[in-house]
Amino acid sequence: MKNVAVIFAGGVGKRMNLGDIPKQFLEVGGMPIIVYTINVFQQLDIIDGIIVVCIEQWIKKTEDLVREYGLNKVKDIVSGGKTGHESRLIGLRCAKKYYEEAVVLIHDGVRPLIDHKTISEAIECTNKNGSAVVCSPAIETIYRECGDSRTIIPREQCFLLRAPQCFILSEILDLYERETAKGNNDVIDSVTLMQMYNRSVPKVIGPPENIKITTPLDFYMFEGIMKCRNNNG
Repeated sequence: MKNVAVIFAGGVGKRMNLGDIPKQFLEVGGMPIIVYTINVFQQLDIIDGIIVVCIEQWIKKTEDLVREYGLNKVKDIVSGGKTGHESRLIGLRCAKKYYEEAVVLIHDGVRPLIDHKTISEAIECTNKNGSAVVCSPAIETIYRECGDSRTIIPREQCFLLRAPQCFILSEILDLYERETAKGNNDVIDSVTLMQMYNRSVPKVIGPPENIKITTPLDFYMFEGIMKCRNNNG
């Protein structure tokens, strides 16, 4: 079975306070974050193709970057929708045009610190179980507040839901189509969608640094990690 990554670069970076520059196009060490992310999948032999879902006004810029950095596994760059749900549906439909059946890895364009080992394990888990989601163990105790109820949850019981989220392409696309047909265009993510249809999604433990760059703090953490990696060769 083929393996295709669908990478989402549709955020506008409101929490980064960047003005007109989407966070995925910020540069670290002279290279945009989105290129770091795509390149992880580009360099992994078991990845057959990549679909990028992008802000419409930045498609041309993304096409230029794909050419500049030789990212030849990118099959298509398409414009996203109004919500994350709509963008994922668009990306999955595009993947289906190129691959009749595949393991699809749904990943964030601003999550560049995923590694080859974790991606490979997620694909293996999906081939065995039908799906997988990359998580990281919580490193602090969780305080949960719901109405008047307050609960302390030991960190050993908690995991941070991250990405990639991996599925059989035909199955997850079918669920998105079904939910969209009902008029629901805003399911928060694909694991939530699977749970809505009583499908289980096994976890694969990934690296703690597999953060999503959402705030300035995240950006500085990524910048610091890359400086350390470069200095250590």
